[in-house]
Amino acid sequence: MIAIVDYGVGNLFSLKSSFAAIGVEAVVTGDKAVIEACEKIILPGVGAFGDAAQKLKDTGLGDIVKNEAKKGKPILGICLGMQLLFEKSYEYGEHKGLGLIKGEIKPISDVIPKDYKIPHIGWNALDFKGEKSEIFKYLNDGDYVYFVHSYYGSDCSEAVIATSNYGYDLTAAVSSGNVYGCQFHPEKSGNVGLSILRSFCELEA
Repeated sequence: MIAIVDYGVGNLFSLKSSFAAIGVEAVVTGDKAVIEACEKIILPGVGAFGDAAQKLKDTGLGDIVKNEAKKGKPILGICLGMQLLFEKSYEYGEHKGLGLIKGEIKPISDVIPKDYKIPHIGWNALDFKGEKSEIFKYLNDGDYVYFVHSYYGSDCSEAVIATSNYGYDLTAAVSSGNVYGCQFHPEKSGNVGLSILRSFCELEA
């Protein structure tokens, strides 16, 4: 079973519906025992980094995610959930992340052309980096996914497994061992997104 971590932030039930569409049982839960018992973990998130990080801390769920990651359990962070995997963010101040991915979260306004709209909203192509990651095994280079974000993963070249060009090659996905992150929304990315979720479910712990 897949645990979709409920800490008060995220498109929880659309994610659950996506797993149902590929025939995988998923549970939306904030129960630590349930999360520990599940085979894999999804860390969703929408909104501001600081607020989300505080909720993870207040609920104790951030420590659960870190502990399960250390045990080798596959973890997938989505959108803000991916950003929370990083060491820190500079969104409205400086905030500490979970530290499961080396790097920082910075505003895309620092790197994209001035005439590009913020937030970055819409469909963009994936450009795989290095050997294609296991979570992309059903995808082709150039497949399109759906983004909604104003911040991006920076100083994380060792972890980047895909970028997407929006006037600049922004970090689209990362991985470090059993920990994965997608800046885009698989649950909003049609069959391509479902294929990513399917391959994540097939990862061996």
